[in-house]
Parts: sequence; C-alpha cells; structure tokens
Amino acid sequence: MSDIPKPEISPAFTLEDIRKIRDWKYERYKGMTPQEICEDTRKGAERFFARRKPADPAMLAEVDRRLEAIRKKYKKTG
Repeated sequence: MSDIPKPEISPAFTLEDIRKIRDWKYERYKGMTPQEICEDTRKGAERFFARRKPADPAMLAEVDRRLEAIRKKYKKTG
C-alpha cells in the first residue's frame, strides 16, 4: 500500500476538500490491482465500523458482498 500522506481537510468540508481526497485516493490506488483496492477498502470499512460501534457482522457481510461484486466487475473488464 502507498504511504502518501492524507490531505488536510477544512472544517467546512468544501469542494476543494473533495478534490483533495479524490486526488489522494488516485495517487494511492494507481499502482494497485483491483483486488488490492478492494482489500484496502474492506480494511477501511472495518476500521470505520470499529470506531462507530461494535462491528455489525451483517453490515460487514454486506460490505464484503459489494466488494465481491466490484471484483467480478473488474475481472470481466480487466
């Protein structure tokens, strides 16, 4: 995974902040395979849910189901 630092986001969360996040994600993901991107996304979802409340197994299963659909899509087009 990439070690590109996260962008600084303003408290107002402007369109410029959204662009910074998109550019940051692009730089992080441009050298990754679709499977690596899915794994990184899954880990981020797990961290997010762990901070919010105890992990809901049904929600994590839904995230895994959606990521699997993305993997299949990339496999067909890749």
